[in-house]
Amino acid sequence: MFKASQKFVDKGLEVSYKLSLLIARSGIPYSIGEQLIKPAVGEVIKTVMGQDPYPVVSLIALSNDSMARRIDEMSSDVEDKLCCELRSTHFAIQLDESTLRDSEVLLLCYVRFIRDQEMVEELLFARSLQTDTKGSSIFQTLEKYFTAKNIPMENILACTTDGEPAMIGRQRGFIALLKNQVPSVFAIHCVVHRQHLVAKALSTRLQTSLQIIIKAVNKIKVSALHDRLFRQLCQENDEPFERLLLHTKVRWLSKGTCLTRFHALFSTVVEFLSEIDTELLEKVNVIEHDVAYLADIYSILNDVNKQLQVGHMTLIKAKKVIGAFVTKATLHRETLGRRDMYHFPRLAKETAVSDEELLVYCNHLEKIRGDMEQRFRDMLELSVPARVINPFKRDI
Repeated sequence: MFKASQKFVDKGLEVSYKLSLLIARSGIPYSIGEQLIKPAVGEVIKTVMGQDPYPVVSLIALSNDSMARRIDEMSSDVEDKLCCELRSTHFAIQLDESTLRDSEVLLLCYVRFIRDQEMVEELLFARSLQTDTKGSSIFQTLEKYFTAKNIPMENILACTTDGEPAMIGRQRGFIALLKNQVPSVFAIHCVVHRQHLVAKALSTRLQTSLQIIIKAVNKIKVSALHDRLFRQLCQENDEPFERLLLHTKVRWLSKGTCLTRFHALFSTVVEFLSEIDTELLEKVNVIEHDVAYLADIYSILNDVNKQLQVGHMTLIKAKKVIGAFVTKATLHRETLGRRDMYHFPRLAKETAVSDEELLVYCNHLEKIRGDMEQRFRDMLELSVPARVINPFKRDI
């Protein structure tokens, strides 16, 4: 009898851990365990099985505090196992700092290593930077963690960071401090960040057009009344969408999505602005062709960005993506100069695109190509042995 009772207690504890893990992965508040999941389990047992749910439900601890303890225990166990592996293997790290809503600065560290001939990527830690975000503070945070977990710094083979001075400064940057301790470490500037820096570059005319677009979007979105009226107008015009999208600098893909949505609703935007702001309407009408071009080019740039963000991305794969885009940028410029707008479907639908406008667009494409070659020169010049690219073609 005692053994049977103990078996139920153990099963209840196991279920508590499993449900805590599911809730942690979903990102919902822990309180849902006691408020919803536990009563739901009782209803299932009572309705489907026709049994009294109390003996089972009473053994499952799903209170907010209990779930917090379970999740902390599981996370500590996962962290200990990961650190144990890192003590005896070489690995690469990626660092990123992010500012939260309450101005708290969070330092994230990811690791990549080989386990059983497979590439593994894991989040190693997330630590708050208590004071500043200087390279020395970032390095001290990393060094302190490695020391506490007995992970040798010499096991770091490579490090990826963004292009902030705190990271890549020659004297006091994080990379410089890391190389002082691990001279052989291979440092690289994040390819996604570099691609984003290229996408930011615009000529004076295109930058002005972009600001007009953002101003028009804000004019409509900033007022709840305007937003509702615009949505109603979209419904009356049978538009495929009912709302414009905001552009946020910290969300790198938002510029492309904002532009494509603005172009898709351009006629409705013009109609709506004619009622609320005729001065802004005149500016929007002038940049109609620029809107189409910007929507096309940023759709292309967003596609490249997404390709660089796929799982298990390597330098070899990134080199292929960047190399292909540089070649295509040259092709796009040449074809657009001949008024072949196959790769720019939105611009192709516009009428009477002037030679002056085409010159602006071609110059922008050339600038993008040049910036990509300059920022990714180290990667494009990277020599990769043929046996690594395709080992099955290797002569035996």
